[in-house]
Amino acid sequence: MTETGTESAPWVLPIALEETTRPVLRPLPLRAAELLRDVEAPPRLVAHLRAVHDVAAELVGWAVRRGLDVDANAVLFGAATHDIGKALHRGELSGPGSEHEAAGRDLLLELGVAPELAKYAAKHSMLSAGSTLDELLVSLADTVWKGKRRTELEDLVVARLAEASGREVWDEFLELDTVLTAIGDGADERLAYQMGFPVTAG
Repeated sequence: MTETGTESAPWVLPIALEETTRPVLRPLPLRAAELLRDVEAPPRLVAHLRAVHDVAAELVGWAVRRGLDVDANAVLFGAATHDIGKALHRGELSGPGSEHEAAGRDLLLELGVAPELAKYAAKHSMLSAGSTLDELLVSLADTVWKGKRRTELEDLVVARLAEASGREVWDEFLELDTVLTAIGDGADERLAYQMGFPVTAG
């Protein structure tokens, strides 16, 4: 990493911010993109974060239309930076590992990110009955972006939705399933987009 990040990692901002066509992906929040540039995030990591962020935006939009209490900016920033620790633990870009989680949170804190935003880097794969809806939406986006489904995660989301809405769990499950199925339809294009970028720069 460089001190300013202004001349390093010139690949990051184009991947994070420029228009895409197949698939069409929303740009990352500028602050998240700048942080990724400053830590010299590898191209494939930036592409992955952009794909997950786009799915998070779909989920947030759906939740907001439902009138649910969601901190949209926090969820979107969390999705855009959840794997930033992989800039330090690069072996976890192409293999398993969880060292990037706490490392990502600590890195974000070191870079001046507020704890309530940095937490998503450490919590995106930690599921519990105490997880907030915002935290679960980041985890859900990080799962369904590639068409994967996780029953235990979806059960926690459904429980939070039913708690917030007062509706029956089964009704919430059916609606969530419809949303996730539609998002999953774009998984192949998102995967192809991510795989089009190298794991390392240069």
